[in-house]
Amino acid sequence: MVDTVLKWIVPWEFSWVFLLAFIGAAWLYARGTQRLKVSPARQAAFWAGMAMVYVSLHTYFDYFAEHEFFMHRIQQVLLHHLAPLLLIAAYPGTVLRAGLPLAWRTRVRRAGRSLTWRTFAAVVFNPAFVTLFFVALILVWLITDMQTLAMLDWRIYRAMNWSMVLSGLSYWWLVLDHRPKPPGRMSPGWRVLSPAITMTPQIVAGAIVTFSKTDLYPIFEICGRAFTMNVLTGQLIGGVIMWVPAAMIESIGGLLALRQWLRLSRNGRLSRRPLPVRRQVVARQ
Repeated sequence: MVDTVLKWIVPWEFSWVFLLAFIGAAWLYARGTQRLKVSPARQAAFWAGMAMVYVSLHTYFDYFAEHEFFMHRIQQVLLHHLAPLLLIAAYPGTVLRAGLPLAWRTRVRRAGRSLTWRTFAAVVFNPAFVTLFFVALILVWLITDMQTLAMLDWRIYRAMNWSMVLSGLSYWWLVLDHRPKPPGRMSPGWRVLSPAITMTPQIVAGAIVTFSKTDLYPIFEICGRAFTMNVLTGQLIGGVIMWVPAAMIESIGGLLALRQWLRLSRNGRLSRRPLPVRRQVVARQ
């Protein structure tokens, strides 16, 4: 029994970089919750997202993701969609900052006001760039040659996984922003519409994989499959996972963005355009 539990807990491929980053984020958040009042729902969302990231990348689950296509698709949906959505829905920014020592918080505040950071953020967090990058990563890593390279080179494999997490966090950070524009980078209307746009190419790609009659990813056969099941059946399941659950998660993200839009409207925080000059003249008369 103990051996079975340890088998699932012990990482398939150990990474000090991931472990230290994970522990650091968890430590900061735990300290932040001691200094700020954070609702149980937000804390549950944060820890659930963190657990998904850890299980996907640093347990024996990663073995199945490297040896079975549909398990790999489950991993990517968790890393790119669900875990980042939960983490950002917890709005952890202020909590993580509160967890920093005072001297570090001062340095972070100064760095955030610097021209270098503002220029970097203007490019990296540009809504068009983030949205295109979010969609592109879904499609690029589905290319047979790219998938093969990722499975044969551990460095590319880790870069793939990290890119999925980071792009998911940056995208949902824009979509679930609770502020009006400005200072938010995306208008509330576009936040609601964006998930419907980004899910479309993924649905198409998922349908192509689902209905394909050929083995699109023979690399999993070369590496050795984890389950004794028909190749096309596993590929079909992977395509459906890309198609349905991922689209449902993005729909939930759109609904959360809609809730924020309605909240801004109720609080009168949406920017109002001035009346045209002609209408203003008529109103005075």
